[in-house]
Amino acid sequence: MAERVREELSALAAIFCGPDESEVLSRSETDGTVFRILTKAEGFMDADIPLQLVFHLPVNYPSCLPGVVVNSEHLTRAQCLTVKEKLLEQAESLLSEPMIHELVLWIQQNLRHVLKQPETGSGSEKCTSTVSTTADDGLWITLLHLDHMRAKTKYVKTVEKWASDLRLTGRLMFMGKLILILLQGDRNNVKEYLILQKTSKVDVDSSGKKCKEKMISVLFETKVQTEHKRFLAFEVKEYSSLDELQKEFETAGLKKLFSEFVLGLVK
Repeated sequence: MAERVREELSALAAIFCGPDESEVLSRSETDGTVFRILTKAEGFMDADIPLQLVFHLPVNYPSCLPGVVVNSEHLTRAQCLTVKEKLLEQAESLLSEPMIHELVLWIQQNLRHVLKQPETGSGSEKCTSTVSTTADDGLWITLLHLDHMRAKTKYVKTVEKWASDLRLTGRLMFMGKLILILLQGDRNNVKEYLILQKTSKVDVDSSGKKCKEKMISVLFETKVQTEHKRFLAFEVKEYSSLDELQKEFETAGLKKLFSEFVLGLVK
């Protein structure tokens, strides 16, 4: 990680130091750093609106724009998209210098004005995600493993909605206690799905309180190859046997993936 980015993250951690106010979600020498900031900004009627801002800093940041994901239960999806686009417009004027604190301060001071502008999206449903804007890496496929689902009905509906919002296809697969999520789509959208999965309260703990997903693992991810089937939709499927599950993978051109990453989970 570049020293300037390290220093910026350290400064942000000191500024946003309240409970759950900031969190580094991932670090990678090849994909950069993803972190989340929880803040509030003044909206209409002088009411504070909670915002979750997730920033992806590519390895060549700040020479390039960060990726931005905006979430808020108090805004529509279209409003979240408008906020994200205005943040990226501000970011363009700050290129080559650390900019995240400046961007957070700007939206804290200008959210009310941003919300007065015409929405760039459509629909009035509450915002759960907006697509981040980094380089298009083409069609990718990712296999995720979930340890459990306590609130299964709600969890499944949330996964289906995220897949729909992010234009991802694939399968949510149940076979006994085994739970797998196979996603296919734009790589940036797959990355955003993972951010949502790790930062949103999608399940309940043993006492029934809402909680984040802490036991998810990425088993496999790669660019879609010619032998891989293109999924046309995202479907939830239950399998009664390992043979039935294996046939699903083989039909999708993923026989090797199944033998390398799935078989070991059920032995």
